[in-house]
Amino acid sequence: MKFSEHWLREWVDPKMSTEELSVVMTMAGLEVEGIEPVAGEFNNTVVGQVKSIAPHPDANKLQVCQVDVGESEYRQIVCGAPNVAVDMRVPVANVGATLPGGMKIKKAKLRGVESFGMLCSSKELGMGEGAEGLMVLPVDAPIGKDIRKYFWLEDNAIELSLTPNRSDCLSIAGIAREVATLCKTTVMVDEGAEAKITSDKQFPVTITAPEDCPRYLCQVIEGINPDATTPMWIQEALRRSGLRSLGPVVDITNFVLLELGQPMHAFDLTKIQGGIQVRHARQGESITLLDGQKIDLVPGTLLIADETAPRALAGIMGGADSAVGDTTTSIVLESAFFNPLSIAGKARSYSLHTDSSHRFERGVDPELQQRALARAAALLLKTVGGAAGPVVEVIHDTHMPTRNPILLRAGRIARVLGQAISADDVTDILTRLGMSVTRVNATMSTTVSTTMSATTEGESWQVTAPSFRFDITIEEDLIEELARVYGYGNLPTTLPQSAAHIQPIPESRVPLSRLQNILVSRGYQEAITYSFIDPELQQLFDPGQAGITLTNPISADMSVMRTCHWPALVQAVLHNLNRQQSDVKFFESGLIFIPQGIEIKQENYLSGVVRESGSRAMGAKTTSDRFL
Repeated sequence: MKFSEHWLREWVDPKMSTEELSVVMTMAGLEVEGIEPVAGEFNNTVVGQVKSIAPHPDANKLQVCQVDVGESEYRQIVCGAPNVAVDMRVPVANVGATLPGGMKIKKAKLRGVESFGMLCSSKELGMGEGAEGLMVLPVDAPIGKDIRKYFWLEDNAIELSLTPNRSDCLSIAGIAREVATLCKTTVMVDEGAEAKITSDKQFPVTITAPEDCPRYLCQVIEGINPDATTPMWIQEALRRSGLRSLGPVVDITNFVLLELGQPMHAFDLTKIQGGIQVRHARQGESITLLDGQKIDLVPGTLLIADETAPRALAGIMGGADSAVGDTTTSIVLESAFFNPLSIAGKARSYSLHTDSSHRFERGVDPELQQRALARAAALLLKTVGGAAGPVVEVIHDTHMPTRNPILLRAGRIARVLGQAISADDVTDILTRLGMSVTRVNATMSTTVSTTMSATTEGESWQVTAPSFRFDITIEEDLIEELARVYGYGNLPTTLPQSAAHIQPIPESRVPLSRLQNILVSRGYQEAITYSFIDPELQQLFDPGQAGITLTNPISADMSVMRTCHWPALVQAVLHNLNRQQSDVKFFESGLIFIPQGIEIKQENYLSGVVRESGSRAMGAKTTSDRFL
């Protein structure tokens, strides 16, 4: 998960430096993998407006621009960018500016025409990987304002390495919740008003796979402006999170994905027929995805379809046939909850991995869909205009996830962590984590969790995890949360203790370790062989004893459990003899397996085998565990 530190601090702003914040998150399990500036190092670069353009007298590809940079006189700058236009606002590097890579801007003559600065692309400012021309700024960008201040470039992109159980932190909102909990502060963001409904246009939804998709919402927005552009602040939020701008509709769904953690998708309304169907794939169906890849669908794959064909791989990727394009004027906005088990592994089976599948297969908050849809619709109406219809929601409550209360015992906390945590601290930490906490009687006998029925003594709590914490299911999960937030460094370091008792050793018995040491001192080497042997060897060495045949053997020559050690030991001797090792002394200790009706008798034996040079014979001995 990569995100802008400035974006996070708009939600929650603890009074600590970037380095201190990264340590706090890492120690709480949100490992900070990297921190890097969001732009290259540059200075003396401001917002400028191109006032006029004239062709260069001696160069066809160059143009002479008069640029307003907020000073009393316009500045003459020679530019070769193909997209330069009158009235456009662009970054202007003044004479004396230093750009990323150490490039210094000086007064220059280009083919005999003086130039007092440079009009910049995003790549030249270290704000993009590539550039087809000048960086176009919004029309309301204040002329003369420092670019670093305008874009808030004193910012860092922070990348977290999250464990699969922390899907709740795959969003700015989730990380802000966590930081607020760790730093004992509050989340401050105001997401704005919901979209105003000004149309009666709806799109019907049918769910025939409620166990995989128990909740589906959609909303129609008509009359959007296809020529609208994504606001620069959204483009920058996406760029600093590792995503590129693809147009306002897609950008806003991606923005909400990063902000709230809810994957969303937009269909072109004119390309959907009849209504939306959430169903499983049928035999022989195929779909062409947004990346141009055509795949044959495996029956049982969850789909978003209309009455004619599949339109998207649910929770993974949309289809090309219903995609939003440059001429789209009406869309259907989707926000759904998919069962993690229905998505897990599906993307990989089609050689895919997307931001949506990454979140859905780990678990998305089942109560987030309405909030995310309202946020996306409001941003779209503000950006591309149009009229929003009422939200259509289909929900199957019986298939929605439920959160069962968990019994947390003070005694168990002390035993697991090695230190007691006060009742007030326990309540405070769990409450700050968004959990519902109720203290229960000092002594109680009840079934609080589906996996626990116990009588406890001392302080206890009945805790219900929030909907966004899929990983909180048992008492130990709660104790782990307490340790994280309380601070691992605040827990004592203690050595393990046990009430050990010395067991008596009868003089009539010799420990196995002593026998092994004696054999080693006499030149034997310990062999460790498989318990599975060839049935023919079993009959050869122990013809009077039937072996136990394996149901699913590794191979045909390892299909019977051994009834003695000799078959494998003799094979080991032969293996060494074939490699010019004439003196061989082996011993082995381990179980043998004797069938006794439906039971299996297992006995420990110590066996040895000797082959000395000059002798054609091998000697072998075996000793039962009753002599050890």
